[in-house]
Amino acid sequence: MLTKKSQYAFKALTYLAERQQKGPVLISEIAEKKKIPLKFLENILLELKRADILDSKKGKGGGYFFKVDPASVKMTRIIRLIDGPIAMLPCVSLNFYERCKNCDEKHCGLHDIMKQVRDATLAILENRTLADLKD
Repeated sequence: MLTKKSQYAFKALTYLAERQQKGPVLISEIAEKKKIPLKFLENILLELKRADILDSKKGKGGGYFFKVDPASVKMTRIIRLIDGPIAMLPCVSLNFYERCKNCDEKHCGLHDIMKQVRDATLAILENRTLADLKD
């Protein structure tokens, strides 16, 4: 399940993608139009800036804008950046693997099913980018 933070990140990124040709967008505008608490949004956008997805400009005509083409940013990158693992169990995670305590992965039906869930989810999300979110 996506956290509220990820949902807000995708709303903000969608808004920026839709206005990409119009230049930088103020945080206050994004917060108002997408109904995102301003302080929460500031933290999200800073995280995306540190990840080199967004950049910002100060002063008149300033705001946030894409540093890279939204079509080059896979949805999985945003989810992992904001929420961490995509897999529902740590023992099937590709990037955040942790062995489950008291479990034998070779003989665990839940592990096998959750691995299939992960693979099906990745099959969709790895082929979708931020550009796909635009209306």
